[in-house]
Amino acid sequence: MRYSAETSPKSYGTAIILCGIFGVLGLHHFYLEDWLYGLADLALVILAVAFMVQGLDGLALLVIFLDAVHTIIIFYYLIVEKWRDGKGRLVVLQSNP
Repeated sequence: MRYSAETSPKSYGTAIILCGIFGVLGLHHFYLEDWLYGLADLALVILAVAFMVQGLDGLALLVIFLDAVHTIIIFYYLIVEKWRDGKGRLVVLQSNP
């Protein structure tokens, strides 16, 4: 991935809200056009549901726990403005002059 000196045009607030509410589903990654992370989060949720349906509750909880830890880490990086969108631009809170 190429890192850019530009800031992302995506809304910092929207990214934070999506991560906080729908983090384990990866909606914030899709919003930030970071497709691979979004698909990975979504796949983990689908895998957890499949494990639950098969009666493997322990594995389902483990997968959801790992997805939740990943979401918390990304949430932290978003809050401290260190996360980049899919094009390598920092997602930052825009200040109005």
